[in-house]
Amino acid sequence: MLLSEVVKAVNGSCAAPEGVEIHAMASLLEARAGDVSFLANPKYAPQMKTTQASAVLVTPDYAGETQAVLIRVDDPNKAFASLAPLLGPKPVTRRPGIHATAVIGERVTLGKNLYIGPYTVIEDGVSIGDNTVIDGLVFIAQDVRIGADCHLYPQVNIREACILGDRVILHAGVKIGTDGYGYTVEIGPKGPVIAKVPQVGIVEIGNDVEIGSNTCVDRARFGRTRVGDSVKIDNLVQIGHNVQIAPFVGIIAQAGIAGSAKIETGALIWSQAGVSGHLTVHERAQVAPQAGVKEDVPEGEYVAGTPAIPKRKFAETLLFPRMLEKLKRKVADLEAKVKALEAR
Repeated sequence: MLLSEVVKAVNGSCAAPEGVEIHAMASLLEARAGDVSFLANPKYAPQMKTTQASAVLVTPDYAGETQAVLIRVDDPNKAFASLAPLLGPKPVTRRPGIHATAVIGERVTLGKNLYIGPYTVIEDGVSIGDNTVIDGLVFIAQDVRIGADCHLYPQVNIREACILGDRVILHAGVKIGTDGYGYTVEIGPKGPVIAKVPQVGIVEIGNDVEIGSNTCVDRARFGRTRVGDSVKIDNLVQIGHNVQIAPFVGIIAQAGIAGSAKIETGALIWSQAGVSGHLTVHERAQVAPQAGVKEDVPEGEYVAGTPAIPKRKFAETLLFPRMLEKLKRKVADLEAKVKALEAR
């Protein structure tokens, strides 16, 4: 598309040269002639001098050097994302239909305009809403309910009686409703025996939820494990049994939420963080990467470290080693001065 069309699409301002064509999107470092890029983080500003991009989206006040044509917009990151449907690869579309190798049980209710891919298994009593796409090799157990406009990617498993709302996206390998981690130790005739605690609840997922690849959401021991509306969960996350996640929560890669924990509205759990069971991360709180939470996190608080403590206290602990080294040097200097005075 023409550069002038790109400027119009992002509602930007630019003295666009006539006839310049834009073919693709790229980062500043990887861009070539014909690409459009963007500068949103000042960290990457030095790359503006060397980028080969034909055009770059920048803020209205940008004044750095570059050979690229500048397109000035209020939010370069958002504007760049808006170009994806125009310049990115066209999304794969599925024509409605049921593949010949799909296995569909009895008493299954199927909505309109569904796509069901090869070797997918849908057991008895399942209900699936209109316009939902179910790719190949998906397993849906008995009495599962799936809403409208959902997309289940290959190798998703949904265990019996779990519930999905509308517009839910489950990426490849997601497991919904697997058994929670529950065991008791009993003394039998031959010594200790580890007995499994039955996991008889379900998982209920709200509307507009997206869950990344290979994430597991365990079924409740009893009742429901809940994932609220508009929750976004990254890849490789573990959600334990009976966890309650309120709407508009974000959980990043490799985080783990232990059983019966509560994550309230607007909270953000960063990568590799761990939240112990039966705790509450209150509204708008954040848990830093690799933090270990062993007690409730207050509303709006940012905690870091293991055990997790408020951000300011955590920063103070990082300063202690430097302060200690400074104090040691000062003491050594004073000792040297005292020895010099004694020698006199």
